[in-house]
Amino acid sequence: MSTAARFDFAPLLPAGLPAPAARWTGLAKYSFVGGNNDPDQVPVDGLVDAVTAVLRREGRALATYNLAHGPQGYLPLREFLTKKLKRDAAIDCSADDILIVSGSLQALDLVNQTLLARGDTVLIEQETYQGSLNRLTRLGVNAVGIPLDDQGMRMDALAAALADHKSRGITPKYIYTIPTVQNPTGSILPETRRAEMLRLSQQYGVPILEDDCYADLIWNGQRPPAIYAMARNNSVIHIGSFSKSIAPALRVGFIVAPWEMMSRMLALKTDAGSGALEQMVLAEYCAPHFATHVPKLTRGLRAKLDTLMEALNEQFGTSAEFEVPAGGIFLWVKLPDNVDTLKLYQAALAAGVAINPGPEWSTNKAHAGSRLRLCFASPSHQQIREGVAALAEVCRREFGVPARSANVEKQARA
Repeated sequence: MSTAARFDFAPLLPAGLPAPAARWTGLAKYSFVGGNNDPDQVPVDGLVDAVTAVLRREGRALATYNLAHGPQGYLPLREFLTKKLKRDAAIDCSADDILIVSGSLQALDLVNQTLLARGDTVLIEQETYQGSLNRLTRLGVNAVGIPLDDQGMRMDALAAALADHKSRGITPKYIYTIPTVQNPTGSILPETRRAEMLRLSQQYGVPILEDDCYADLIWNGQRPPAIYAMARNNSVIHIGSFSKSIAPALRVGFIVAPWEMMSRMLALKTDAGSGALEQMVLAEYCAPHFATHVPKLTRGLRAKLDTLMEALNEQFGTSAEFEVPAGGIFLWVKLPDNVDTLKLYQAALAAGVAINPGPEWSTNKAHAGSRLRLCFASPSHQQIREGVAALAEVCRREFGVPARSANVEKQARA
């Protein structure tokens, strides 16, 4: 083994880099974090058949970047999306209005690279996707949180924020919303509020970034039209993903946008194209199977949610408060005010339980201080029960959270 001193890269690193990543040590025994889905619901057999069929038919196209389908992605997948978006979200678009990207995170990056500069302002739901908040922070963008209620972003608060910024000569670059199965709260923005958001968008000249990544996972299968579908002036950028409906590891998402924005984002997407094989397999599988796969997936997810809510009621009683989400893979939970979920995260992890502490998912750290996000899709029913019991024990030991108390009202509501 060489005894030479290790080269020191530290002096060469530019200012402003994020903190270094920790080495991967594996998932916790009871993992309630991330956007992972149910491993038993991945349509493995169907994907195997799709891989075989599409590779035999079109495999030689892998010799050409983008499969010779152009920089916007594999045409059959974009054509599938035009039909799906019309059927499910009332979006009337063509394949030329769609850009396939490497997951919705790349979609966020492309929108941000196109629209934002350091010092800009974005209006965003007060509780929201951690990935979007982190990106805005790294870009030096001011993320102004708009409060939510049980029906999503409050339009009175949005109107007040827009008026306040206008009075100070500030035009926010966009309004970011997850209107259909909001992350982390699980609410659905009603059509009346969507219309009001569009009205405010037009009045103040601020576009809307609509993140619909969880919209397929609604318990009753019914949703309002997408905000993009309701717009009449090309003021909305719509992003979505196959991560929650098929599998997150495939890393396939999409953007629907007017050409004025699409052309700018294409100029920035200099990665020689998102993974072609993933696009080919998804198109081959989804065209015949998506409409039957998703209801089966959501039934399984709803059953896991029921197990999680039952376990919380059993272990925490009235100490854990939550609203039943309209769909998705997350439950947003409020613990007693004295519980600091950032500290709870460390103590729970030492006990083998991984959680998402609330402050990482909010622009209002104090408001979210005793809240946490639990992903119920990935663990088994037994792991959910055991993990919640272990979490409750940590809460009792570290924060004096009372042992189980009667919670009849919440059990009935759940």
